[in-house]
Amino acid sequence: MAYANFPLPELLNEINNNASNTEFTVPGRFQNLFPIGIGAQGAVCAAMDVVTGRPVAIKKLSRPFQDVTHAKRAYREIKLMRLVDHPFIIKLLHAYSPQNSLDTFRDIYLFTERMDTNLSVVIGNPLDHERLSFLVYQMLCGVKYLHSAGIIHRDLKPTNIVVRADCSLKILDFGLAKVVGTNFMMTQYVVTRYYRAPEVILNMEYDTKVDIWAIGCIMAELITGRVLFPGTDHVDQWNKIVETLGTPTPELIAKAPSSERRYIETLPVHPRPTIEQLFPDESFLATAAGSPELNNANARAMLARMLTIDPAERMSTEEALAHPYISLWFQEDEVNRQAPVPYDHALDEQELSLDQWKALLFQEIREIQAETLEAE
Repeated sequence: MAYANFPLPELLNEINNNASNTEFTVPGRFQNLFPIGIGAQGAVCAAMDVVTGRPVAIKKLSRPFQDVTHAKRAYREIKLMRLVDHPFIIKLLHAYSPQNSLDTFRDIYLFTERMDTNLSVVIGNPLDHERLSFLVYQMLCGVKYLHSAGIIHRDLKPTNIVVRADCSLKILDFGLAKVVGTNFMMTQYVVTRYYRAPEVILNMEYDTKVDIWAIGCIMAELITGRVLFPGTDHVDQWNKIVETLGTPTPELIAKAPSSERRYIETLPVHPRPTIEQLFPDESFLATAAGSPELNNANARAMLARMLTIDPAERMSTEEALAHPYISLWFQEDEVNRQAPVPYDHALDEQELSLDQWKALLFQEIREIQAETLEAE
């Protein structure tokens, strides 16, 4: 089946004016800059590349050298963005710094494809099954590609997914991505709380299924217009999950570390509701006659398998893409795109100083600058 050629509900062009307080110093080929957002990682401006005629988004990283953690995150994100090549993952076009020496190096600008807005702006607008399933299909294709390279995104959320009015999307922000086979434990505050998988909350080992959980949470949010598990801290996040989905099995609880297990055992037992109770028919927008697979029952079946507390029972990306609610969009080059060269995580495992990370970043930016901006 071909791409869905249909507009999303009218998108809000929200501009965070705080971004206009950030000074951007970029090559003269980038004209008509205007702010489109600001977040924890930096300010973003839209611009036009007058050399190529291509609209771009420019992110200025916020204080990338304030400490080792921020420098390492910036380095990892840039390295991963250089590796990936998938239609549903944001593409790094250029990188730039106006400083020409390591001693003066302080600013990093990343240039990517420009989209219309992020998915959080879409939430609250009614979506029929055609739009909903196509959005979820693209997310699944993107994470399957990342997983094929051994990369777990770990921070999928609506603000890290950008969309266009034609319903196409791209996944972005790889600063928290993790390579399979490295240290599997992570702090509670790595993954944004609302989309944090149960195994992360319980300090258990995790794998690619954490990204499936996050997509399930996002899908539920697109349907209902509200966050599914709005926890106020990591303990309340667990409580919200259990209150909504029911108490997990004793087998899963037994796998949790002793302190988390003792806490769970003090909680009241919550019955498991049916998926129809969680997402009744009135949750869905009535869909005009079309593909018979796009119906409430299949949407609920997808949600039930993605929002399974036990990761061993949660569906994989391959299972999700084969589900009838999703599989009608199948395109070989999107679903089974050749995996990129594996990310070399050796540096991630080293204890480098801030100055060493800064030197690596400077070298990386200069290489990209020479390959793209200066070459053109």
